[in-house]
Amino acid sequence: MEPLEVPETPAGHASPQPVIVLGEVTLRRFAGEADLSELCTVIDESLDHLRPWMAWAGEHSRARTAEYLADRAERWASGADHAYAIVLDGAIVGACGLHRREETPDDVRGIGYWLHPAATGRGLATRAAAALVEQAFRLPGVEHVEIVHDPANRASGAVPTRLGFTVRLRRPAEATAPAESGEEQIWRLSRP
Repeated sequence: MEPLEVPETPAGHASPQPVIVLGEVTLRRFAGEADLSELCTVIDESLDHLRPWMAWAGEHSRARTAEYLADRAERWASGADHAYAIVLDGAIVGACGLHRREETPDDVRGIGYWLHPAATGRGLATRAAAALVEQAFRLPGVEHVEIVHDPANRASGAVPTRLGFTVRLRRPAEATAPAESGEEQIWRLSRP
């Protein structure tokens, strides 16, 4: 991928690229209400796949998804959250994001991702996470990128392994989704 300038947002914060093209896969900033119906459909079709690991999936509704999409522009502008639709063949097949977590220092960004079950097993989550790592290290002051997941979720843990992250910490955590083990594993990759 060609190096890209990091645009400034209206709030003056550096921001990752709003559209990242990765061959046949594109990560694009969510378009608010315009994405609502399609995103709801993808989540609805993915609930059995997501519910064991993601607490929000157990509470999914059209209204909650609308709320989520409604504040994406504000969170993007503030630098707190850069959420993307993962688009394959013109259709949303999942989501990923680069996040500032309250409990981590300012020089750390977190990455999250999920896919429709029909889109798994193709390396899409790994490619998306790699692109987000690249974007994170273009942001001023970001020295580390982390991926946090339940160690029992081996599919999620395969992504940081493939990208050269190392396990920084494994600690107790509240199990908020049915398959969670009550632990979380934190992977870290530092700026080269």
